[in-house]
Amino acid sequence: MPLLTKLIERLQRHPKRIVFSEGGDPRVLQAARQWVTRRMGAPILLGDRKQIKATAARLSLDLKGMRIIEPALSEDFAPFIQQLESMRDEHGLMIPDAREAIRDTGYYATMMLHNAQADAMVGGATVSATSALRPLFQIIPRQEHVQTASSLMILDWDEKKIGADGTLFLSDCGVIPEPTAEQLCDIALSTAMIARHLTNEIPRVAMLSYSSKSNSQHPAIVKMRRATELARAKALSASLPMEIEGELQVHAALDVTIAAAKQVSGPVAGHANVLIFPDLNSGNIAFKLVQLLAGANTFGQIITGLNRPAAEVSRGASAHDVFGAAAVVGCQAIDRRLLYGTP
Repeated sequence: MPLLTKLIERLQRHPKRIVFSEGGDPRVLQAARQWVTRRMGAPILLGDRKQIKATAARLSLDLKGMRIIEPALSEDFAPFIQQLESMRDEHGLMIPDAREAIRDTGYYATMMLHNAQADAMVGGATVSATSALRPLFQIIPRQEHVQTASSLMILDWDEKKIGADGTLFLSDCGVIPEPTAEQLCDIALSTAMIARHLTNEIPRVAMLSYSSKSNSQHPAIVKMRRATELARAKALSASLPMEIEGELQVHAALDVTIAAAKQVSGPVAGHANVLIFPDLNSGNIAFKLVQLLAGANTFGQIITGLNRPAAEVSRGASAHDVFGAAAVVGCQAIDRRLLYGTP
């Protein structure tokens, strides 16, 4: 069963509130309509009320079941300003004017998320990735024991038996250009825990490189070996259920026959469902190449390492992409015990 179908069914049992920071965008409105129609919860649309209603009318789209908020006219506008000013003074946030920041729907949505007025957030449909990510990284705290916030992309095939029943989790494809071994450790663990939450499978994490278990002392390979060691130790100390192997070439991580030919063994070899790339260049190029050539369903960017679920979608995203990203972060907001009956 495709991942999105599973996520929809879970959200129908455990509906969630999703705040969309660009509520007037046609793709966002179409995704929000699907959210309501499928009874997955309550979409919250931020933006100019008149513009949202005009766009919906042009699309012949019913806004029933959706909440519309104009930040500057809302009852939370002044409290959010005060709260952001306090956060700025306490933590040294680079926000010169809190009032202007809260007028921005990205900051307003992030404050809603921070204050549990929404269960998850989706942004980025009309702004640059930097603009969409800045409020999240400034305001939302990191998860316990995690220093690095990053992102993952999900590839999902309807039939291919690869990864977690046709689903692969790829990190980092959009945030940190040259991650250190310590950052890669955090990225690996954060990605693995999201993969486990969404699939209920043990994460099998491949720390990728251009070699598999070589004797090379090239800095790029040494970094991935070090990241593997750090991630294993941190997962063990935190009792996180996952398997981690590195350094591995991508085909040895995904193909059992090739792994055997390269004399790479273990539970990850040929069976990886989480792929951790050594840098942003390789991750971003690989993801977009597979997306275009392999016909996979794609969801993301899903932000990792924060204690609230959020997604930053591409300006080139379709309504289906927006809906899929919302379904992922919505399911992240469901307590694991409700999903699977186990912590």
